[in-house]
Parts: sequence; C-alpha cells; structure tokens
Amino acid sequence: MARRGKRYRELYGRIDRERQYPPSEAIELVKGLQSSKFPETVECHIRTGLNVRHADEQLRGTITLPHSAGRDVTVIAFAKGEKARDAEAAGADAVGDDDLAKRIQDGWTDFDVAVATPDMMPVVGRLGRILGPQGKMPNPKVGTVTDDVERAVTEAKAGRTEYRTDRSAIVHMPIGKTDLEARELLENYAALIDEIVRAKPAAAKGRYLRTITLATTHGPGIRVDPTRTRDIVADEGAAANGAGADAGGAGAEENGAGAETTGAGSGAEDAGDDEA
Repeated sequence: MARRGKRYRELYGRIDRERQYPPSEAIELVKGLQSSKFPETVECHIRTGLNVRHADEQLRGTITLPHSAGRDVTVIAFAKGEKARDAEAAGADAVGDDDLAKRIQDGWTDFDVAVATPDMMPVVGRLGRILGPQGKMPNPKVGTVTDDVERAVTEAKAGRTEYRTDRSAIVHMPIGKTDLEARELLENYAALIDEIVRAKPAAAKGRYLRTITLATTHGPGIRVDPTRTRDIVADEGAAANGAGADAGGAGAEENGAGAETTGAGSGAEDAGDDEA
C-alpha cells in the first residue's frame, strides 16, 4: 500500500473513523478538508446491497441536481437532417452521423454525454465496445436515445448526470464543488439520496443502502449515516433552530441571573440606608 503524504495524514486525523456522521455535519466537515489551490469536487460513494449480476437488480438512471456541479458538460448528438439542426440549436458540441462515429472509432472520446435519435442506433451500435465501458453509450432508459433530441441536449447541458452501479454495486457521483455553500451541497446530497431510494429495484432484498461516503478530490472519506434518507435538509434546519433555541435559553438564564444580581444590589443599598 502506498504511503500517504503529510497533508493527507493531517486531514485524515480530523475524522472520527468509528463514527457515521449526520449528513449536515459531514458536509461541513468535507468542506473543511479542501486543501488544493482549486475548488475540489465533492464525491458521493453509495454502496448498495444489490446483486448486480441479476438483471432485475440493476440500478441506473439520470438526475439533475438542484445546484450546479460546477463543471461544463460536453454533449455530442448522433442525428441528421432537421434533428441535427435541433441539436445544434440546443448547444450540442458536436453533431453528426457516420462521420461522428468514425471520429470516435479513431480514438476521440473527449465528451461527457452522447445522445442519439432512434434511427441512428445502427450507427451508434458499432461504438458499443468504446462507449460502453466509459458509460457514454446512449440508452433509451436514461433518455439519451430519443426523437426529442433538442430536449435531451438541453437537459444534459444543464447538468443532468447519469448514475449507475459498478461491478461492486457502488454508485459514484459528484455532488458539487467545495466552493458551493454548505446548504447547496446538502440539497444536492439530499436530491441524490431521494433519487437512489426512489429508483430502488423491486427485486432488491435485504439492506439496500449499506454505506455512504463523502470525499473531496484529494481528501479522505467521511462516513455518513445511511439511515438518514428523509427530510435531510429539513432536519438540518431543525437542528439549527434547536441550537438557536438553546442559545436563546442560555441568554434568558443569563438575563435572569443578571436580574437576581441587580435585585441583590438594591437590597444591599436599602440595608445601608436603614443603618444610616
């Protein structure tokens, strides 16, 4: 195992490895682990209890997070004729048919999302060995094979991201950059967890969410409590209100103590007057 650097070990020492943090606390902690000169990506890794060898336990879909994940998305479109013009108008970075397929076969894969019209799938199908392992193959289940190519391109450019389980049944997904506000990161995290829970395969058995880990690009992982899947943002607000109420109560106690001190001082003055 490679020896970690001094900076990493220092960050690692700030984390309680035996604890599963509440989501809001984990977000605050992961923001504090930012150590690079550039805003690091905050990654969420969700280990599920799915058996991905079974087709009915595959987990795959798309999600648009409430707040920008902080990166530009490069989108290409396989289309021709009017559909190609629609894709260009929507902002596709590259549009084509056989010529675009040949470009990819020659080794160009510098894009994030590929969309295609159904009539182009015979052309796109030849690229399965290239795009499949990279997770860039257009798929009707996630809306990247559609006649409404303009909408597909627009949504992809807006930050719609595909998620899927890997061979170890883990979903890996960025939820933003460390320069986002803590609440914005928390809302992105909550949106992702809501989507993963909603998309739970009907055939899933046993415990669905095993572990959840948050980490920055160059930082150590922080374990998040996987049982907290509902009202994540509301719970954070309630906790803040509770802290405010505690502070208000402490202030009231201090005011009460001050009043008692003032009363004692008045009593001493009265006693002095009587003696005089």
